[in-house]
Amino acid sequence: MTIGNSVRRTSIAWVAIAALLLAPAATRAHGPKATPVRSADSLEDPQEAQAKEQEKREREQEAREREDEKRERAQEKIEQLQELYDDGREDLDEDRYDRAAAKFKQLADMNGPQTEAALYWKAYAENRLGKRDTALTTIADLKRRFPQSRWQKDASALEIEVKQSTGQPVKPADQSNEELKMLAIQGLMNSDSERAMPLLEKVINGSGSPREKSKALFVLAQSGTPQAREILGRIARGQSNPELQRKAVEYLGLFGGTEARKTLAEVYASSGDASVKHAILRSYMIGGDHERLFAAAKSEKDESLRREAIRQLGLVHGTSELEQLYQTETSPDVRREILQAFFLAGDSGRLVQAAQGEKDAELRRAAIRNLGLINSDDSGKALQEIYSKETDHAVKAEVLNAYFLQGNARALVAIARSEKDPELKKTAVSKLTLMNSKEGTDYLMELLQK
Repeated sequence: MTIGNSVRRTSIAWVAIAALLLAPAATRAHGPKATPVRSADSLEDPQEAQAKEQEKREREQEAREREDEKRERAQEKIEQLQELYDDGREDLDEDRYDRAAAKFKQLADMNGPQTEAALYWKAYAENRLGKRDTALTTIADLKRRFPQSRWQKDASALEIEVKQSTGQPVKPADQSNEELKMLAIQGLMNSDSERAMPLLEKVINGSGSPREKSKALFVLAQSGTPQAREILGRIARGQSNPELQRKAVEYLGLFGGTEARKTLAEVYASSGDASVKHAILRSYMIGGDHERLFAAAKSEKDESLRREAIRQLGLVHGTSELEQLYQTETSPDVRREILQAFFLAGDSGRLVQAAQGEKDAELRRAAIRNLGLINSDDSGKALQEIYSKETDHAVKAEVLNAYFLQGNARALVAIARSEKDPELKKTAVSKLTLMNSKEGTDYLMELLQK
C-alpha cells in the first residue's frame, strides 16, 4: 500500500468518525486545508492536467454559485417587501389601523415597487384613525411623486371622503354597516343580479376598505354571468388599481370560457405592467390554456415573463410544448428553465434523455439534479446507468448529489464500496454522514472497523 492510498483511506475513515460522534464541524470549516501526501504517480502529466481541469470546473461552479447567491439576495429583498405589504393589508382587514399606518410608512420609505400602494393604504389607515390632515398630506405626496400612478383614481376618491369627513376615528358601528351592506348586496345578487351588479362595481371603484372591495370582487366572480364577466374585464383592463386588477385577472382565469380567455389575451397584449402579465400567465395555467402559455414561452421578450410562461407550462403538463421549446432554444439559461419545467410536469423520461444525451455539461448536471428531485424507481435506475457509463468527474459528482436529494442511501453505499476514485468515494461517504439512514450508518461503522 502506498502512503497516498493510506492517507486517502484515513481521510474517509475520519469523515465517518465525525458523523457517528456528531462532532461539530462548523468551527473547523474555515480552517487551513490539510495538504495530502502525494505519491510519485500523482506527479504524472495526465493527472496534473486532470487536476487543473477539475480546479477550473470548481472555479466556474463557484462563479455560478456567487451569481445564484446574488439573485437569491435580490429575491429575498423582494419577498421581504411583499411580506411587509401583506402584513399591513392584514392589519387593515383586522382594523389595526395604527399598526397598518406604521408598516405602510416603513414600506413607502424603502422606495420599493409597492411604494405607490403603500402611500395609498397609509392615507387610508390615517383617515380611519381620524388623522385627517395627515391623510391629506399623504395623498398629496402620492399625487406629487407619482402623477401617472394607477392609484390616482382611488386616491382622489379617498381625498373627497377625507375632506367630507369629520376627522373622527372609525366607529365599530361603521364596520358593521359595511358588513351589512355587503350581505344586502349578496342577497340582492341571488334575487335580482342586474340591480346588484352596478352596486358591486360602485363598491369596487369607491373608497371602501380592502376587505369590502375584495368581497365585492369575489361576489361578482361567483355569479358566473356575462355581465359579471364584463365588469371583471373592465377591472382587468386597468379601470381600478393594480391590486384589484391582478385579482380580477385571477378571477377571469377561474371564470374560464372563450370570452374570459380572449379578454386576458387582450390585456396581456396591451399591458406594460409586468406584475399584471405574470398574473395573466398564472391565470392561463389555472384555465389550462396551453396555447397561450406556449406562445408567451416562444415569443415573450421579457426574460422573467418567458421563464414564468415556461414554469406554468410545466404545471399544466405541457410536455410536448416544452419539448419543442427545448429543441429550438439556444440560450443555456432558458434550456435550464425548461428542464426545471419538465420536473414540475413530473416528466422523468425527458430529464433522462437530457441527462444522457445533452452535449452541454452544465445542462446535463441540471437534468441530473432535477432527476434527484423525482424519487422514483425509473429515476433511480437512470442515475445508476449514467454513473456507470460516465467519465466526467463533475457529472458523476452531480449524480451523487442527486442520490442525496432522493435520500437514496443504498445507492450511495454501493458507490462508496466500489468507487476507485478517492475523491468521489469521499464525496459519497460525506453525503452518507448527512443522512439519517440505517444503511449509511452500518457502512460508516464498517469503515471504522477496517
